[in-house]
Amino acid sequence: MENLINLTIDNRPVSVPKGTTVLDAAASIGINIPALCHIDLKGTCVKNSPASCRVCVVEVEGRRNLAPSCATMCMEGMVVKTNTARVIQARKTVAELILSDHPNDCLTCPKCGDCELQKLVTRFNIREMPYKGEQSFRKKEQTVAITRNMDKCILCRRCESVCNNVQTVGVLGAVRRGFATTIAPTFDKMFTETNCTYCGQCVAVCPTGALTERDNTDRLLDDICNPDKIVIAQPAPAVRVALGEEFGMPAGSIVTGKLTTALRYLGFDHVFDTDFGADLTIMEEGAEILQRLKAFLGGDKSVKLPIMTSCCPAWVNFYEHNYPDLLEYPSSAKSPAQMFGAIAKTYWADKMGIPRDKLVVVSIMPCLAKKYECERDEFKVDGNPDVDYSISTRELARLIKRSNIDFLSLPDTDFDKPLGESSGAAAIFGATGGVMEAALRTVYEVYTGKTLPRIEFHDVRGLDGIKEATIDLAGFPLKVCVAHTLGNARILMDRLRKGELDYHVVEVMACPGGCIGGAGQPYHHGDVEILKARTAAIYREDEGKPIRKSHENPDIKALYKEFLGEPLSERSHHLLHTRYFDKSL
Repeated sequence: MENLINLTIDNRPVSVPKGTTVLDAAASIGINIPALCHIDLKGTCVKNSPASCRVCVVEVEGRRNLAPSCATMCMEGMVVKTNTARVIQARKTVAELILSDHPNDCLTCPKCGDCELQKLVTRFNIREMPYKGEQSFRKKEQTVAITRNMDKCILCRRCESVCNNVQTVGVLGAVRRGFATTIAPTFDKMFTETNCTYCGQCVAVCPTGALTERDNTDRLLDDICNPDKIVIAQPAPAVRVALGEEFGMPAGSIVTGKLTTALRYLGFDHVFDTDFGADLTIMEEGAEILQRLKAFLGGDKSVKLPIMTSCCPAWVNFYEHNYPDLLEYPSSAKSPAQMFGAIAKTYWADKMGIPRDKLVVVSIMPCLAKKYECERDEFKVDGNPDVDYSISTRELARLIKRSNIDFLSLPDTDFDKPLGESSGAAAIFGATGGVMEAALRTVYEVYTGKTLPRIEFHDVRGLDGIKEATIDLAGFPLKVCVAHTLGNARILMDRLRKGELDYHVVEVMACPGGCIGGAGQPYHHGDVEILKARTAAIYREDEGKPIRKSHENPDIKALYKEFLGEPLSERSHHLLHTRYFDKSL
């Protein structure tokens, strides 16, 4: 039996496991205690409870001072009050003191409407600023992916916690002391001078407008309105299971048909699908897996195993910065978005008779690192990028609202052809384990020459940080591993460096839950049930597809027959593969 602690909160008895905080105990019986510094991603992240904001204070019988509920453990017989006049006034005073050193530019703040501080101000009925004093003026920075305005920082240290404890990137920390304290890279450097991967999880957990994504919607509108440009949309699989949340739909709602219609209403000339690029990725990456396996089984001791997936740009950035001695292990396959861009600006553009420089390919992504990926020089031809730029799921939602489009009433439409046809294997790319499962569906059938007895590989699914499985490939035990978050990736890479990683294929995604938990998605505020709902929707999308294996996609077959030849051909290598660089500092 689990040891249970019995206590009373607001005259209501509650029993919780030993080690539960008062904040979590209250939440278990429906009592919502406000908090700014606390966030808990329940298994996909860590609890961040530095008790720095003191907004979550409560009265505990027998204690003279108010207690921060996020850092106070439940004790047997404890009596807690969360709504006394003293508590309510203390919380209001704390919020007023935070506001005394906070810019009052809410109307133009990119976090307006999603700001947790703003919501608390309304909750606490603060209508004036009783405390006035010196204002902090901290650094501002705009990278290709992330915008920093640390004047809006409230020192909650959520970003520091996720950067250090979850992603283990170690870029953010407290700099200086007292009133001059700021959260920044060492020596108050810029992000661009650090090992930042642009995963954006710091943006995902920031409660204010201190960290936000770089917005490309104005640039997109300019391109759409330019009669000399042909603008192409390619939305990622994770977008269609999260976008609906921005319009009041339940988490896990699949809005694929409404998404394509909305993009046409916005003025995109062609609405294709990144899932087509995902199927293409499986063809190339799957062939690469088989190539290395055959060399390994043939006794080639120089072959580098495990082969690692390369779809996630934050993960790519992470190993380039931290493991430059292991750059031969990841697959050389580009990400689905970049593969799509390369094909759109060659094969499709030639078929349509459209000059490359007239095409604008726009990715709609759950990810902020995709903004950085578009800028990498190796994905450009004479300075012209394969994918011109990327917008997040949140940016798309804002653009739809800005354009007076009633999203909920939109009819369903299909993607354009031929770059809009995709399989169920492509759809599951959005969840951790999805790339691995999609690859296994093709690798198994190509290697064995047999049809899969069961198409699903449940062992690589789920939100466990590191998952492993062994697949029987006609008598050969193929050992695979799946990891999500960069902290888990570091565990694997450290083992690889020591020669202790006994797998043949490894998938890594940088964000909690994979792309469904990407930093460009609607804010989930640590609610793991939202991640689970999005993941379930991804697999429903797969199950509803008439084609569920990448190598059976007829438009992919036509692309190879008409243009590429075969996977890993000279043309495929030129257009669909890349190389990696030592970026260690």
